[in-house]
Amino acid sequence: MLELLLIRHGETAWNTADIFRGRVNVGLSEVGLQQATQLAEYLKSKPLQAIYCSPLPRGAQTAGKIADLQGLKAQPMEEFNDLDFGEWEGLPRQDVQNHYREIYDQWLVRPDLARIPGGESLDEATQRAMKGVNRILAKHESGTVAIVTHRVITKVLTCALLGLDNSHFWNIEMDTCSITTFVHNGQCFILMRLNDTSFLK
Repeated sequence: MLELLLIRHGETAWNTADIFRGRVNVGLSEVGLQQATQLAEYLKSKPLQAIYCSPLPRGAQTAGKIADLQGLKAQPMEEFNDLDFGEWEGLPRQDVQNHYREIYDQWLVRPDLARIPGGESLDEATQRAMKGVNRILAKHESGTVAIVTHRVITKVLTCALLGLDNSHFWNIEMDTCSITTFVHNGQCFILMRLNDTSFLK
């Protein structure tokens, strides 16, 4: 049986400023580094078979903290990169709301139908991320594997692994440095815990 840990990276300054991040190379803030350290300490007693992560700095930094205490090397995978937010990347939420009113409203109500200008749809992100999960399944039959990625990717993967479409995107919360745990019993994924941040002080 394979245990899969979906981990959202630690906090960044753009998280607290409510700026759309996407593929921009934003690193962890001091708070984010502290969160990643606490996460790594929490997982230290749980041997991991492998750690895969987004290639972006905030994902790689979080994964690196875990890897250091596991005696492993985090392995970047493009499949776990953040959603491409296109023209919204680097913009504060208020600016997006003001200048992209129609598509922003759709993003809030039916995110599965929203197409951000110059960006990626949630369904495209799901297909990409699930290719990564399937690669991991083919390589690891048992043990525990961690995927360190982004809020959007943890949310769409949670939907996909539960057999839900992305119209349920806003029904799931993923806080910074949270752990969502699934087990794969050889036939399907079973959700064991969602958005756990109990280890953060």
